[in-house]
Amino acid sequence: MYAQIVLFDGFDPLDVIAPYEVLVAGSDYLGGELTVELVSAEGPRAVVSGSRGLTLHATATLDPSRPGFVIVPGAVGPMEGDPDAVATIPVLLARFGDTDAVPLIRTALDNPAVTVATVCGGSLALAMAGLIEGRHATTHHLGVDVLEATGAVPVPARVVDDGDLISAGGVTSGLDLALYLLHRGYGPRIALAVEQMFAFERRGTVWTNTGRAPQAW
Repeated sequence: MYAQIVLFDGFDPLDVIAPYEVLVAGSDYLGGELTVELVSAEGPRAVVSGSRGLTLHATATLDPSRPGFVIVPGAVGPMEGDPDAVATIPVLLARFGDTDAVPLIRTALDNPAVTVATVCGGSLALAMAGLIEGRHATTHHLGVDVLEATGAVPVPARVVDDGDLISAGGVTSGLDLALYLLHRGYGPRIALAVEQMFAFERRGTVWTNTGRAPQAW
């Protein structure tokens, strides 16, 4: 199994590092069964984040045929500004839609052996690219209107499990997302072992499209 964390220009570093650390720890508890990689659509390269030039290195090309997880982070930058002059978060997420990552992630979504997951604005990047229309998802609270406007179905939960699409809310939810991926993929004992190692307890609601719908008051 593989966990491929997708880097793109302007990515949010915490959206990447939090799930990376959790999944690497999970891999250690699994005896190396889970391979965790930083990838990009363009192949191995240095990728500059949106956080003061912090750079991470993609070591491989995103491969949608590999079974496991494909994790898409959000972007970081100013919220407002002239879009022709300033790389705001909306601009960075829109640029993602023009990259080679979009057809690769579309292929991953069509692969029953792959679960696509997002952190924070990662779901917005997919929604703006037309990849998750009609799908349940969550994102940072400032982006919920955009998520809905692009055809996704917003759910106000920390983690939203819509089958082969799992999304998480604000930037720190990358920890909760990765722990949930370990729990769903390998069981609660692996996830709990990582929680104990990191001295972190998962928080918030995990929503799944199951059970009874609440009645209106």
